[in-house]
Amino acid sequence: MARNYELLLLETIENLGLVGDVVKVRPGFARNYLLPNGMAETPTAEKIEALKEARAIAEAQVAKQRADREALIARMSGISITLVRACNDQGILYGAVTQRDISDQLVSDGYGVDMRAVRLNNPIRRVSSESVTIQFGRDLIAEITVVVKPDRIIELETPASAPTSEEPAANPESDDAADAAPSDAAKSEGKSGGKSDSKSGGKRRDKAAAAE
Repeated sequence: MARNYELLLLETIENLGLVGDVVKVRPGFARNYLLPNGMAETPTAEKIEALKEARAIAEAQVAKQRADREALIARMSGISITLVRACNDQGILYGAVTQRDISDQLVSDGYGVDMRAVRLNNPIRRVSSESVTIQFGRDLIAEITVVVKPDRIIELETPASAPTSEEPAANPESDDAADAAPSDAAKSEGKSGGKSDSKSGGKRRDKAAAAE
């Protein structure tokens, strides 16, 4: 495995170091980026000494920047920003809301936030209210609310609720069938009546024949 390069930074590089810092970087990063762009060189005692003043200025700038960001984070904590966007009848945006959109709105509202500080995992693609993290460095963090509203009045479709009733609905066909069909008692009565009449009629005819 190739050893890391030790280089002296000739300018401040974010997430790497301040001007005058001696840092260790991967060989590819050194050869392909830092050295060709004149951003670093091989450190020597003389060069480090020559950059002391520039480093002191950079440290003061970093301290001021951190103080400004701390104050900004305190002001932003819990705020809400609103963006109005065109969408269809289902609330789907024709153009997604990105980090750049949120950053631009924050700047417009008086909060100087660079796009890189907006931590948005995925673009916002519909009318909604989302919690978004604003972060500077590792420890300066604020949570804000991004409200995306439609540019016109829309009615989002919701499924109609089924009517509820404690009693089941009457079935007209069942009622008609009940009226048309004779009851079991009526059937029994009809059967017994028919048999009785038949027997008594037969007996009267037998008596009449014997008398003759």
